[in-house]
Amino acid sequence: MRFLGVDPGKKRVGLAISDPGESLASPLKVLARRSLGQVVEEIAALCHEEEIEGIVVGLPLNMDNSSGPAAQEAEELGKRLGEATGLAVEYWDERLSSVTAENAMLEADLSRAMRKRKIDKVAAQIILQGFLEARKRKGK
Repeated sequence: MRFLGVDPGKKRVGLAISDPGESLASPLKVLARRSLGQVVEEIAALCHEEEIEGIVVGLPLNMDNSSGPAAQEAEELGKRLGEATGLAVEYWDERLSSVTAENAMLEADLSRAMRKRKIDKVAAQIILQGFLEARKRKGK
């Protein structure tokens, strides 16, 4: 089964894709977000092109596990993606995914400009990889 990972943001949406064996998540691309409808349309087309079978949307919960405006926006994006694609949408706690991505790119000694271009899709990769590993532990 092939999954698409989504790191939702106000300006950019990072995307990552899994291999068909559900072992490895790879950064895919970053979409400029002009509107929710535009993002849904672009992701739906990508799901069709890449033969995606499930979508994992990062859920930016607060550190106290509460759901704020950003989490509500992520849930709305997931709902709209499910309606547009007919695919199952799952949510994955994305707290600190951008911090983890930034630290990994700093360790790789990437320039500031390169980090800025890649941060969203690397964060999506981290979200999707966490989901895949949890799925594997559950025996799915």
